Amino acid sequence: MTERGTSHAISVTVNGERVSRVVSARQLLVHFLRDTLGLTGTHIGCDTGNCGACTVVVDGKLVKSCMLLAPQADGGTVETVESLAADGQLSDLQRAFNEHHALQCGYCTPGMLMSATYLLRQNPDPSADDVRRAIRGNVCRCTGYVNIVEAIRSAGSAGKATLATGSAEEV
Repeated sequence: MTERGTSHAISVTVNGERVSRVVSARQLLVHFLRDTLGLTGTHIGCDTGNCGACTVVVDGKLVKSCMLLAPQADGGTVETVESLAADGQLSDLQRAFNEHHALQCGYCTPGMLMSATYLLRQNPDPSADDVRRAIRGNVCRCTGYVNIVEAIRSAGSAGKATLATGSAEEV
């Protein structure tokens, strides 16, 4: 890393905290998050952008962190799955995943949660089809997706209203 042009000083806001590090010009964002910052919630799956296990939000956009170099995030804002819980309390979405049994092995879960977070920010009352479209870049080999779709919908505004009124809607 001492050769000219092989390392970069970067400064990134990750989960609300500004961090500055010197990284290899070729270091992937997923490895920066996991290996450099110790944020191991973002999983490494395929390293080809196909599975979605490494999904994060960068500057307000959904990104597969295995497809972005850490220096490309310089000056930006990154949100990882670790940002979802606050003060040790799970978010509504995380609780919904638990309540609806929307995970089994859990490997895809961080990427699913980040894709769902992004969706719910854009559309707080998604239909089942909206959810399926939103998570199409995330592969789950265990659940069959039905419970994931139910969990995401229940975390949305309609799901919260359903819980409050006690009425149920077929997903």
